[in-house]
Amino acid sequence: MSTVREYRRILLDGNAVDVIRADDELVAGDGRRVAIADAVHLPPVTPSKIVCVHLNYRSRVEEMMTTLPPAPTYFHKPISALNAHESAVVRPAGCNWLNYEGEIAIVIGRTCRNVAPAEAGDYIRGYTIANDYGLHDFRDTDAGSMLRVKGADTLCPVGPGIVEGWDFRGKRIRTLVDGKVRQDATTDEMEWDMHYLVADIARTITLQPGDLLLSGTPAISRTVYPGEVVEVEVEGLGTLRNRIVEGPTPIRADVGAQPTESEEVLSTAQGGDWEFRGVRKPLPAGTP
Repeated sequence: MSTVREYRRILLDGNAVDVIRADDELVAGDGRRVAIADAVHLPPVTPSKIVCVHLNYRSRVEEMMTTLPPAPTYFHKPISALNAHESAVVRPAGCNWLNYEGEIAIVIGRTCRNVAPAEAGDYIRGYTIANDYGLHDFRDTDAGSMLRVKGADTLCPVGPGIVEGWDFRGKRIRTLVDGKVRQDATTDEMEWDMHYLVADIARTITLQPGDLLLSGTPAISRTVYPGEVVEVEVEGLGTLRNRIVEGPTPIRADVGAQPTESEEVLSTAQGGDWEFRGVRKPLPAGTP
């Protein structure tokens, strides 16, 4: 059985430092220690690319009243969207429909190209938690690529660390908003497992150490609002926590597609049980 170890990257005395977890402390290579509760986390990895699968969990497929394609389909999140544990996720001013998507991210450990699924595990360093936020105000633009929906700054928090030696099979994944469970599933729902996803992408795209592959989200992706705290818990990987804040600057109106509230936008943001009423959920009390 592989030894399970967790590595994080934190800001320590003004420097980005890789540390290993030891119970409730994080230990740097030079022996410095910091309590996890006091640590300022950074993304635990610096990827050259972030690749995400569209649909993978059966509950999500059923919720969206669709069927899976014969093979996975993917999109990119730009690396400028990368964010960290305990950092703010920014909803741009003038936008209303920001949704969470709790996921497990595969972290590549070795240069990987043209490998079989049975070999793919040898190229995986470990796993971390991700939240694949989507800004559905732009759902009517960039069809297929999801660039504006999924690519805005801060919309890809990952962490808190990378866990090596973790077995992805049969693990529970939950997303909570202000302590209330919204998503609850296990990795047994996945149509395509972690090894398949790595081998599929690596057929034509060279994966480099540090690259991230987000493996899909279960049912009940819903809108969150400034002031709310979103946590993604994965059995054996820990908890990724972020607070939603509103950005100070509206989306520029003198260039590009503008945020919309079409039925496509609202039905995607509010889920399969949504009915069009033209009524926006009010912001929580005290939200600016």
